[in-house]
Amino acid sequence: MVWREMTAIRPTRRELLAAACAAATAAAAPVLAQQQVGPPPHTKGPLVFLDYDQIELDAAYDQTVYAPNSQQIQARWASTSDEARSRIGSPERVAYGPTEIEKLDIYRTKHANAPIHVHFHGGAWRRGSAKDRGFAAEMFVVAGAHYVVPDYVLVQDAGGSLMPMADQVRRAVAWVYKNAASFGGDPRRLYLSGSSAGGHLAAVALVTDWEKDFGLPADIIKGGLCNSGLYDLKPVRLSSRSSYVKFDDAMEQALSPQRHLDKLRTPVIVAYGTYETPEFQRQNREFAATVKAAGKSVELLVGTNYNHFELQETLGNPYGVLGRAALGQMKLG
Repeated sequence: MVWREMTAIRPTRRELLAAACAAATAAAAPVLAQQQVGPPPHTKGPLVFLDYDQIELDAAYDQTVYAPNSQQIQARWASTSDEARSRIGSPERVAYGPTEIEKLDIYRTKHANAPIHVHFHGGAWRRGSAKDRGFAAEMFVVAGAHYVVPDYVLVQDAGGSLMPMADQVRRAVAWVYKNAASFGGDPRRLYLSGSSAGGHLAAVALVTDWEKDFGLPADIIKGGLCNSGLYDLKPVRLSSRSSYVKFDDAMEQALSPQRHLDKLRTPVIVAYGTYETPEFQRQNREFAATVKAAGKSVELLVGTNYNHFELQETLGNPYGVLGRAALGQMKLG
């Protein structure tokens, strides 16, 4: 009888596990509660842009302030890219220009004369690489498209100017168009995408005068997907990003795609996440609205409950916000 009573009060394995989970959750709660999202508490200062003071504007152009898990996700991009390459093979690394950085990764599909998707990595213009954007390659090659990711000079290696980067992006696109047949691509089905700073660079490419600047057909790009990009550099110039980008009037004007929509000749999809900074959300909404007001074809996608880094990851998922959009645009979905 005594033995039975002792057994009755002994916790089961399930109860022990439940208690352990509850304890872990309770221990983690204060840590999660301490994570600051958005600008730090402060006394409102003079307005710098719209209703932002300097602290608020700086935070609005710093995604890490609004995405506490950014390092975890970027590490996952790298590991997922490695896993994708282990299954589909390493890309062909090809030079599109004379300098060491001017190379691009070509992940080939087995389909003949296939469409091409060129993706521009982000990283606030000062980080990122083609290698870590291999995570989306498997989706594209399995669906029947070549996936191409160029590298380009980072702003700190270009004396603080974004102009060399923009030039390299345009030359990379021109190279892909001219050399598509060399890797089994169809130059008549060339599509672009980019995320964050890469979204800005994709938009720069979309408003390029290909006839005047490269002697190519004006409509070499058949569709663009600009995810969480920047399209008017005026407020960016006023933010803390000016500490490493040497903005001037000429750069601001030349590389603000929203001011050059007369050169936009292809349908564009614009996307952002609801957990992104308020300025990244505004920039993407206003860009889409301005494109529409200009009478051009545009679709606005809102990634509900995604932050800046989480949304980029969906490019590698055929059922994700960006993956579904990219494949649909290429008529592969």
